Order: sequence, then structure tokens, then C-alpha cells
Amino acid sequence: MTDVNTSSEEGDAVEHLKEEEDEEELPHSEFLDIFEEGLAMIVQDPLLCDLPIQVTLEEVNSQVALEYGQAMTVRVLKADGEVMPIVVVQQATVLHLKKAIRRYLELKQQREGGIKHISWRYVWRTFSLVFNGEKLDDDSKKLKDYGIRNRDEVTFMKKLRKK
Repeated sequence: MTDVNTSSEEGDAVEHLKEEEDEEELPHSEFLDIFEEGLAMIVQDPLLCDLPIQVTLEEVNSQVALEYGQAMTVRVLKADGEVMPIVVVQQATVLHLKKAIRRYLELKQQREGGIKHISWRYVWRTFSLVFNGEKLDDDSKKLKDYGIRNRDEVTFMKKLRKK
């Protein structure tokens, strides 16, 4: 009698595996379409509506952290007048802000198809971040120690050359 039960259970297991294989046979393009439709629905949520359609997990997590008060937005003003909304955690340092600026610009370039490579070493040697006339030159110092709070504006300013 156990042979009959074992045979029946094996048949059920094989049938279950065949069903799983059928589910996995979605072409990659169809899977991407389904995924993008689901992502578009998520992004339409009022809390996430500021995010682009090609959103990354990091951007979603940043937006959620903002809503819970665990992060803040620092508005970085470029020389051309463009304002970049950069999201960092509440206890972020200047180095965290610099890395967030880098991620923001790299994502923006991927989406818009701009310049392929930026020399960040050159950028930070040539430009500095300034808040209320004070240069943010200590990478380990917290933004709060400079007095930077949510929605404050930091300027991307060209350094003066030393003679």
C-alpha cells in the first residue's frame, strides 16, 4: 500500500514541477513588460510620484526614508542655475553628500544619455560645496554641524586658484 501512495506522491510532485516550468517559460521581454507595468503602478502612489519611471531601489528607499523623517533633501545649486534635490540620511557627513551627488548625476546621465564619464577627482579639486558662505571642506564633518537642515540650499562653487 505504501508503494501506491509513494507512486501517487511522486506523480503529484512531477506534475507540480511541470506547472512551475510552464510558469517560468515567459519570454524575457514579456517579463520586463509585466515588471515595468507593476513598477509604473507603484510609482503612481502619492508618496512616490516624484520618482522617475525607471526608478531604482535606492531611490524608492530614499523616498520612503524621507517620508519617515529618516532622511533629508539638500538642494544643491549648480552654476548654471539647475537645482539638484539630493537625499541623504539625517546623520550624513559631507562625504555622504558628495557620494549622493555623484549617484544622482550618474543616474541622470544614464537616463538622458549624456556624458559617459565624469572625473570626480577633478570635480572635487576644482569645485567645492558652500553653505551660507562656509566651504564644506571637512568630509568627515556632519552636515548638521554646518547647520544644514532639510530643504537647505548648498551651492556648487568653483574654487579660486592659489597663486
